[in-house]
Amino acid sequence: MNRRARLMNWFLRLVFQAVCRIDLEVIKKIPTSGPLIVVCNHINFLEAPVLLPHLDNPVVTSVAKKESWKNPLFKFLFDRWEIIPIDRDAVDREAFRRSLAALDQGKILVVFPEGTRSKDGRMLPGKPGVVTMVMRSGVSILPVGFHGYENFWENLKRLRATDFHIALGTPFHIHLNGDAPSRDVRQAVTDEIMYKIAELLPERYRGHYQFNGAVNYRYAVAD
Repeated sequence: MNRRARLMNWFLRLVFQAVCRIDLEVIKKIPTSGPLIVVCNHINFLEAPVLLPHLDNPVVTSVAKKESWKNPLFKFLFDRWEIIPIDRDAVDREAFRRSLAALDQGKILVVFPEGTRSKDGRMLPGKPGVVTMVMRSGVSILPVGFHGYENFWENLKRLRATDFHIALGTPFHIHLNGDAPSRDVRQAVTDEIMYKIAELLPERYRGHYQFNGAVNYRYAVAD
């Protein structure tokens, strides 16, 4: 990471710490080396601009929809963070190749399996694209849950600070236990990954992944 990128991260930390109450001590617990896939829920635009500058780590990258590069500000930020663009409307082999290459290089890859923002904080169904990446790489997965900032713009207009809560789960691996990676199995694995995130959130944020009692995991195995 060059000096300009670090300066940009420093400036963004100042900005977001002025308008958000961020769980900084939790961010410090995120590993600083990979290979590792970090899976997160996706509420609005804030996740990457808050998380990546606070990590300030050249081994951390992420994946974002290619349409984001049409926004000059996002293009500026994402290019400096070396975020990987992905076409959500097709099987984007180049994005998968770059993502797997990043993991092979020992990087930390942040992904949002929902594929789009929920906006109200409630979890949406996860998309199985992440499973292919998980199975091919074989690396550990760290679930991260975000909540509390779905009213960011409203709070900003009223000059109120917004809570930006972050919760870390326990790293785990995916084991298919001899099952063929069929469409149904890949969706089941995706749902187990999403339940790992849901367990970190207050009940009202779990959305599609509400549960009563303990979740019965078949494929997600703690490290």
